[in-house]
Amino acid sequence: MDGRVLPVLLGPTGHPPKTYRIPVPDAAGGPPTVLVYRRVPRGQSKRLGVPLGWKYEFDPEGGKGGRGGRLRWPWSKPGTGSGSQDPEGPGGKPGDTGG
Repeated sequence: MDGRVLPVLLGPTGHPPKTYRIPVPDAAGGPPTVLVYRRVPRGQSKRLGVPLGWKYEFDPEGGKGGRGGRLRWPWSKPGTGSGSQDPEGPGGKPGDTGG
């Protein structure tokens, strides 16, 4: 970041976005480099443990590791998706005795 102050758009909960992706143009005219910053708590109150504010830290992996970029719903299981489960999987049907 070059020291400019940019306006921060707040979400419906009043929090700033969890990640910022900043494209930096290449001096040679190639594709821009994208710098990724993640929101982290600045500190916590002593009594309630409520975040006192937010700051952004540089993510050197660029969002490839850790929490990823897709939404993960609490009722979703890892590895499930369209067509990932065979209804007659390796064990066959639930009432099948194999005979």
